[in-house]
Parts: sequence; C-alpha cells; structure tokens
Amino acid sequence: MIKHLKIIDYALTSLGRRKYKSLAIITAFTVVVSALASILLFSRALQTEAAYILDSAPDLIVQRTVGGRHDLIPLEYSEKIKKIPGIGTVSERYWGYYYDPLTRANYTILGTDGNETPLELLEGRLPAAAGECAVGAGVAAIKRTGAGGELILVDSSNTGVLYEVVGVFRADSSLLTNDLILLPNEVVVDFFGYPPGMATDVAVQVYNKNELQTAAAKVKRLLPDSRPITKAEIVRTYEMVFNWRSGMMMTVFSAAVIAFCILAWDKATGISADEKQEIGILKAIGWDTSEVLALKFWEGLIISLTSFLLGTLAGYLHIFVFNAFLLAPVIKGWSVVFPDFHLTPHLDPYLVFTLAFLTVTPYVASTVIPAWKAAITDPETIMRG
Repeated sequence: MIKHLKIIDYALTSLGRRKYKSLAIITAFTVVVSALASILLFSRALQTEAAYILDSAPDLIVQRTVGGRHDLIPLEYSEKIKKIPGIGTVSERYWGYYYDPLTRANYTILGTDGNETPLELLEGRLPAAAGECAVGAGVAAIKRTGAGGELILVDSSNTGVLYEVVGVFRADSSLLTNDLILLPNEVVVDFFGYPPGMATDVAVQVYNKNELQTAAAKVKRLLPDSRPITKAEIVRTYEMVFNWRSGMMMTVFSAAVIAFCILAWDKATGISADEKQEIGILKAIGWDTSEVLALKFWEGLIISLTSFLLGTLAGYLHIFVFNAFLLAPVIKGWSVVFPDFHLTPHLDPYLVFTLAFLTVTPYVASTVIPAWKAAITDPETIMRG
C-alpha cells in the first residue's frame, strides 16, 4: 500500500510537470463524457417519466373514429362494451386541449367525477362544483395562482369563465400533471360544447391482462367504427413521441464517440519522446517493469477518473438543473404543447457503471499498453532515442 501511495504521489507530480497537456486532455475528455452522460441521462429520464405516466394508464382505451380521425363516442357504446365477457370497469372520459394565447401554451383539460385520482394533491382538494378547478404545478406557476386563487379560461362560445382554484396537484412525473387542469365532467362538456350523450373516449379495465388483444378484437367486432388502443400500443406511442427526433440525438452521440475514439487512438499509437525518456531513466535507476506500468496505470486512471467525474457531474447538472437546454430543443421540438417542466432527477448506478466502463477502461488501457512497449525496451536504447 505504501509503495502504491508513493507511485500515486509520483504520478501526480509527473502530471503536474505536463500540466498543460494534462489539462488539455482532461478538458477534451470531460467534454466527451459530458456529452455521453447528458444523452444517457436524458434518455433514461424520459423513460422514467413515461413509466410513471403509463403506471396508471387504463388497460384499454376505446375511441370512435370518423373518416379515420378521432371523434366523440356515444355513451351507449359503454353499455355495449360492459356486456363483453372478461371486461371489468368501463368509464367514460371527458377531456380536450386548450390553447392559451397569453402564455402561448396548450393545456390539457380533464374531467373528474369527484372520485379519487392517482394524482397526488400538493395542496387543497379536487373540484366538486361547477365553478371550481384543480391545476398542475406548471399551470399554477405560469398563471401565478394556487389554492384559493382564480383561473380564467375562454370556453367554446368565446366567453371568459372564472374558476376558483381549489387544489394544486402533482404526480411522480411532472410531465403527467404539469399542464393539467381538472374540472368536473359536466363542466368539461359545457366548456368544449360537447353534444349531450357524447364523451371523448372510454377507459376499459380487462380482468385478464393476457387477453388485452382478444378484448380489443371483440370491441372492434362489436363496434366497427371504434379504435381500441391497448396499454402496449400507448407505450409504443410514447416511445415515438420521445424519440421522433432521435436521429439528431444519435448524431450528437456519434460525434461524441468519434471524438473519444480519436483521443484514445492518439494515446494508443504511442507516447511522447519525453515520456519515453522518463521511462528509460526510471528503468535505469532501478524501477522494474511492473512499477513503470503501475505508474502509467495511475496516471491514466487519475486523468480518466477525473474527467469521468467532472463529465458526469456536468451532464447531471445539464439535464436536471439546467433542464437540458442543449438537448431539449433537439428532443422536445413540441415543448410549446405544455409549460416548462422539470425532469425527475434519477441517477441509475448501472448507467453510471456502464458509462465509466466505456470511457475510463479504454483510456487506461491506451495509456498502459504503449508504456509497456517502452518499459520492456533496454533503457539505454530508449534514452538514445
């Protein structure tokens, strides 16, 4: 242990003598790791957000289509669906999108029957009367309101309607609730001007989860103008939404990988004349090959580990503190759909280990291998050049 501590101390001194070169390598390496960490953390954060969203999604959503487009569904469709064997709870849903020209953002207006919701209330309660609403934290922030405050919306007849905010809610995923406005079902029908006896879609519970496709096929046969959507199809839809600009993201990823490969290749092709002379002197004064390799191992580990930690920290701050301001325009081209939201901080140990293995290990290897070639050469030959 004492021997290795002395070798580490000498390695730090050696790197200090080449401080400008070491600093340049650490800077370039940190940028590469930061880019890779940002992409991996951003992808994992979006996957986490999607998992939270889909955790409470219905087993089956039934929509009605007219001319290949989503249309309102008659309430009698629910009664027909309830008669299908294996079908559990069937509930009509009332919802729609509302564009606010003042904040230039779209909100999701969702109806509630007053029962419990999987959303966690931050403060207040769920709306129960016609003049009440509950809003997501993002809506509350952008509208500068909260429990006990007021919210003005313009309905389908172009009339301003004043609602009392009785609750501000949240969920495990800020993406799920950030743009949400919750109103009683009958209020949503009046707000959007839906015809009587019509709903937006129908949420269906299926007892046997292995028979979702069978249940969807039965609904389609019973209601030819319907479009049953299973939970698995919703998962694929979210994957498409989150990755619709994945080509640009992969371009950034490829550029980072290429830059790192160039850096590693440059290191692996050989060491400088000064480093070779240093190895020759160490061999001449009594260092054996294993000690020289230990020295170069610690030099490579110090540089790569420092760069890895700085790059990972920079990537984490970029994604979760500064809201991925570099990647968000690439991935969230549709961000105007809702107010700004913050990704839930999440650092997967497996992801960190994978990133360390893909960055630290190749650099250390590319440092030790050329040093080994020089260490097994006669010291006099090395010092003569």
